[in-house]
Amino acid sequence: MAFAASDGSENPMVGGAPMFADKNIVENAVNSADHTTLVAAVQAAGLVDTLQGAGPFTVFAPTNAAFAKLPAGTVETLLKPENKDQLVKILTCHVVAANAMAADIGKMIADDGGMHTVSTVGGCDFTVMAEGDAIKIKDGMGNIATVTIADVKQSNGVIHVIDTVLLPAM
Repeated sequence: MAFAASDGSENPMVGGAPMFADKNIVENAVNSADHTTLVAAVQAAGLVDTLQGAGPFTVFAPTNAAFAKLPAGTVETLLKPENKDQLVKILTCHVVAANAMAADIGKMIADDGGMHTVSTVGGCDFTVMAEGDAIKIKDGMGNIATVTIADVKQSNGVIHVIDTVLLPAM
């Protein structure tokens, strides 16, 4: 099973910016024009220091367009200080405490007969599956995100860009 991934020599561009393998997740994410909402959310949730930590972390990073697909007002509501706990939960459900490259995820999917359960730092269990060369992630609400850019290597893990915000089961 071949997934759209880098050949290991150079990171793909994300949000019009180069991603440097020697920088951490936060240092790279702040440069992506496609991830300004995610960066603002990470800052509001107080997770900057965590995601600059040693890791390793696999971050499924929703784009601004992914956040825009949420119901109107959702992002603004989540960014309010009184909703910090809910924001932290949602964001940490996008983080796995491992350095899982696309090939690793593909192998887990294949070894488990087409679907693999992933447990996140936020306590969410999501299902990863393959559709052709694409990796898909089904969240706790039944939404399905597609990995649009895989294997963006970081000094403390890897980012996989996704097109849908993953939500915990309510």
